[in-house]
Amino acid sequence: MCVVSFAAGCSDEGGGSPGGGAAVTVQAANGSVTIPERPKRIVSLSPTHTETLFAIGAGAQVVAVDEYSDHPANAPKTKLSGFKPNAEAVVGYKPDLVVVSDDIDGIVQALEKVKVPVLLEPSATRLDEAYDEIMDLGIATGHAEQARKLTGEMRAKIQQAVGSGGEAKGLSYYHELDDQLHTVTSKTFIGQVYGLFGLENIADGAEKAAGGYPKLSQEYLLKSDPDLVFLGDTKCCGQNAEAVAKRPGWKDLTAVKRGGVVELDDAIASRWGPRLPEFVQAIADAVRKAPADR
Repeated sequence: MCVVSFAAGCSDEGGGSPGGGAAVTVQAANGSVTIPERPKRIVSLSPTHTETLFAIGAGAQVVAVDEYSDHPANAPKTKLSGFKPNAEAVVGYKPDLVVVSDDIDGIVQALEKVKVPVLLEPSATRLDEAYDEIMDLGIATGHAEQARKLTGEMRAKIQQAVGSGGEAKGLSYYHELDDQLHTVTSKTFIGQVYGLFGLENIADGAEKAAGGYPKLSQEYLLKSDPDLVFLGDTKCCGQNAEAVAKRPGWKDLTAVKRGGVVELDDAIASRWGPRLPEFVQAIADAVRKAPADR
């Protein structure tokens, strides 16, 4: 993330925020994107970026968000799709800035052709990338100072949560993406979050782990016997501690027997935005409560 240039000075927002007549150029995944003035009609096709826009004070500038942007509750949700984006439908909202996390079906080029500024800010692969993307959105929308404050608060909360977790050495875990046993390895963004605690990921040694998102076999999972099970599919798939305990063989898992099954909010556990500290805190709480005699 970086601001490449300022065409006409800065507003009183601080940090080079576009205001009346002030243009900024932000380096996004789709190259140098110039926003000619502070945007008033923003469209977000990414739930994570929707959360960020509202968290940095740009909510009033957002006129439409995609169908999966469920936080905050007052975000102007529409039928716009981030998975099958329709440029014509997006343009119908007369946006002066569109934010996406994926360039599906050439949506970026389609919008650029009609002179609509687009910021492509893909799924973060590291914590620093998550912070950088928040700063990009802050600069692009005229809320650089708020973005800087948010990232600072996130860093502090995450550091505090990790410090409160206690000793996790030797503690293993499994993070469930769905009830078909799809999971993450330590190389993924989610896996790196768990890595802050020194937790051992049972998926790292699984077949096809190199892709980052392997599907575990029931036999492999039961043999690995994780100390902690984190369910990131409570909403999508209706999973909870009671449900997994009824799965064949699961009642004998260490995590099930010792109360180490953690029910997460799917959205919080899968996004890299402002609520990331809540995910980290949930892990810290689970680590702290884990039996010492494991």
